[in-house]
Amino acid sequence: MINKYDETINVLKAMNFSSEQPKIIVVGSSSIDLVLETEKVPGKNETVIATHSESFFGGKGANQAVGASRLGASVFFIGCVGQDPVGQQIMRNMINENVNVDFVFETDHDASGTAYVTASQGSSAIVVVPAANNYLNIQHVESADRYFQTADLILLQLEISMDVVEFTVTKAKKYGKKVGLYASPAQRLSEEIVENLDFIVVKSNELHILFGEEQREEILKKYFNKVFVRDHINSTVYFDGTEMKYCRNDNDATIYKMGMGDAFTVGFSIALCHNNDIEDCVKFGNEVSARVSSKKGSQTGLPRLADFG
Repeated sequence: MINKYDETINVLKAMNFSSEQPKIIVVGSSSIDLVLETEKVPGKNETVIATHSESFFGGKGANQAVGASRLGASVFFIGCVGQDPVGQQIMRNMINENVNVDFVFETDHDASGTAYVTASQGSSAIVVVPAANNYLNIQHVESADRYFQTADLILLQLEISMDVVEFTVTKAKKYGKKVGLYASPAQRLSEEIVENLDFIVVKSNELHILFGEEQREEILKKYFNKVFVRDHINSTVYFDGTEMKYCRNDNDATIYKMGMGDAFTVGFSIALCHNNDIEDCVKFGNEVSARVSSKKGSQTGLPRLADFG
């Protein structure tokens, strides 16, 4: 009988990871996440006592940037922080993670982004305060134009303005680059943007926000090998043009749910940059996501390629 560890090793052995370093541009958000551990997630008008509190580096954009860097990519991050100590901490963390921050801009209009997370027994409630992330604009992206010309892949999320997302996708396609989106927090996307994206990662309970009330199977068939639906047990569903594919990778160490979607997106992206087929990209994304879930914080458990033996 093959256990999950052996199965993971077999998958990785079959995959291609060349010595060439992929170049990835991440355009997105950064924050400090304050995580409050409670006995239960509070309901409406309910007060609970936190048993413990910790802060972690987060923001879906920064998570992707750090994750891609740890997996061997050359990463450029385009984002915005406040002119405050938190912003300096965020930038130092990314520098320490070998992420290029030449295009991380500072604004005096607001503080750096924060997120407040109430977590209990694998469930959580999250409130994001974008703050400085709202001040990332298309001029900031345009200033990094020369880097787009040589990039292998552009990554996005939805914690920044839709104007920036749409401008970035258009710029990426202008240079014929692959561009991927983790569509969280979910918003409706224009048909033009959906068509121009090479892949879209979306939470199962938010699929209707992006694509309306059409049945999941019909959406996946329409966007085969393009839309990847994720759920909280680290399961990914997509249509490969012939059949529905279901890839699940959960284990007893899947305790912390924060950052799993970002981690999947990064693992999928790295495997794609190394020209692996879609099925292997999904399997690697799931494995990266599983490793993140074993530790607190969105970035703490992000693995390095060396961790896969």
